[in-house]
Amino acid sequence: MNGVPTIDLQAFRAGKTTPDEWRALDSACSDHGFFMLQGHGADAVIERMWSATRSFFHSPRALKRSVLRDADNPLGYYDRELTKQKRDQKEVFDFKCGGHQSRNPARQSRWPQLDGFEAALQAYYDACRGVASEVTCMVFQALGMTPDAARALEVASFGAHHTSAARLNFYPPIDPLPEAERATANALGDMALHHHTDPGGVTLLLQDAVGGLQAQSRQHGWIDVPPRGNAFVVNLGDVMQVWTNDRYRAAVHRVLPMAADGAGRYSAPFFYQPAYDAEIEPRHVGEGTLPHYHRFTWRDFIRGRVTDNFADIGEDDIQISRYRVA
Repeated sequence: MNGVPTIDLQAFRAGKTTPDEWRALDSACSDHGFFMLQGHGADAVIERMWSATRSFFHSPRALKRSVLRDADNPLGYYDRELTKQKRDQKEVFDFKCGGHQSRNPARQSRWPQLDGFEAALQAYYDACRGVASEVTCMVFQALGMTPDAARALEVASFGAHHTSAARLNFYPPIDPLPEAERATANALGDMALHHHTDPGGVTLLLQDAVGGLQAQSRQHGWIDVPPRGNAFVVNLGDVMQVWTNDRYRAAVHRVLPMAADGAGRYSAPFFYQPAYDAEIEPRHVGEGTLPHYHRFTWRDFIRGRVTDNFADIGEDDIQISRYRVA
């Protein structure tokens, strides 16, 4: 079963999205929070990103660890990330670009000494930011907002001060930690990436041809989200669920373990995240329906989520359920 529709961004830009496509988008956002996006025009940038990604993860471990993440800076390379208090079978490189980095000099992106790497990822980040802005407006319009109202909400929530981040993932077929280091880390879980939701508005994901990504459908349980060339996989995040007052679902997703005899899997998500001072609360509340969430700021919400991914603090990740009206 594949209930993940494909939407053409060029058609949306031209105002030519069909009624059937709007219905398919609305249904997918309500059921599992995933859809595919083609016609974005970023193919050349994407190919440069893939080349940089493979170059980095194929580099000597010493080069990767030269930009190692630590407790003070969430950006850089990491091979011990936790989801649901379990260690994922993956390596990551997290980065931000330009003026969207922290004002704190100790929390800036760390760039390895790798020719063309930073420039390729800067171009990818910039392209994703533009597409994510359009996709956010698209989702708001699927709810029934006018184009002007959708754009106004997107600008008010994100705007020039959005806090978006991007990541490169490599899922190897074996434990990414050397055997000598495993005793000092959480035990490896039974998934390459355990089930979770993303905290922001929307996530744009590119995945290679290996597959393994699954979404949790309300109607059908776990369904595959198959690779499709350079099409973006779009999934909704936690604040989108709050904004829509639970009409749309923050996408619960996971990645299955890689085949032991395979080469591994690459993916590259871009997390479109609000400005730090953005107030998150239900914005699309149907007539006769009360808000399901209290108001909170993006700053308060994201602070705990970043901490939970780095170290085991003895409890599950912070969720939007913390702000749910009793």
